[in-house]
Amino acid sequence: MIRTKISGPRAAFALLLAVSLLAAPALAEGTRTLVPVGRTVGIEASTQGLLVVSLSEVETAEGKASPAADSGIQPGDLIVRLGGEEVSTSADFAKAASGLDGSPVAIQLMRAGQLIQYTLTPALSAEDGCWRLGLWLRDGIAGIGTVTFYDPETGLFGALGHSINDVDTGVLLPLGEGYITSATVSDVKKGERGEAGELHGAFDSEEKLGEVDKNTSSGIFGRVTCGFEGAAMPVAEDCEIEDGPATILANVAGCEVREYTVNISRAQSGGRLTVTVTDPELLAATGGIVQGMSGSPIIQNGKLAGAVTHVLISDPARGYGITISSMLKAAEESQTMAIAA
Repeated sequence: MIRTKISGPRAAFALLLAVSLLAAPALAEGTRTLVPVGRTVGIEASTQGLLVVSLSEVETAEGKASPAADSGIQPGDLIVRLGGEEVSTSADFAKAASGLDGSPVAIQLMRAGQLIQYTLTPALSAEDGCWRLGLWLRDGIAGIGTVTFYDPETGLFGALGHSINDVDTGVLLPLGEGYITSATVSDVKKGERGEAGELHGAFDSEEKLGEVDKNTSSGIFGRVTCGFEGAAMPVAEDCEIEDGPATILANVAGCEVREYTVNISRAQSGGRLTVTVTDPELLAATGGIVQGMSGSPIIQNGKLAGAVTHVLISDPARGYGITISSMLKAAEESQTMAIAA
């Protein structure tokens, strides 16, 4: 459901993405409890390397040339070195590329977890007289999202219920340094049949609330540096989730978090839920589920049951969710991988 607008890690604009702050995967005896929040936050993160968004042609005096395409580089690759220089930002790449003189140059990149090296011969642009490689690159994301819950004992959180993917290539973005910050929702584009709605807002880059560490298929995870108001509640096991009424916490105006009624069902497999908005006020304000509400916590029978993840484009009042147990499993696996590394 997310559709992101991507830029450098310091940009501040609406990112159509909602963050659910998730509990520590951890490991206390007895019933786990988490604090549901529902507050919007800003998200800023760099990528681990420069993402190849697309390949382009260079107009030379002899005709069009495509150095990157001809070498075998593909959209979705992550460039980590140009020549002898490590590159992780667009500024790094521009500095390294300023030394190009038409001689072959080595580029190292990551593809499907493998380090690969190609050799490119730059092309001299007839338009500006600069040596070009034929690459469009991206180095980070910025925008707003929605805090769902956090663990007050550890400060660990997770996000979304699904991954942050690049809007152009569909690649799951490997995130580098990232933060959540304070934010507000300024307005809403209502959802309509055939077109998803979206939350718009702004965030304050200077007021950091926590760090973002992991981007997985079931959410993003990290650690908050301050707590959020609210009482902790038990986490529901999958077998406790029932077809029928539930509520979600959502922030669709300013900084106000409100509870709205929905119906859920277990029509989806693999820890997935179907969610139907029934609350008249939320339907009037948003049309149902909109981009930016991903991760809004689902509460049923006094327990945290899961999070909203996607809208159904053909019917904006309906969408999908993920069970909290599935998110916690992803959090636990990402923590284990980090320890192993």
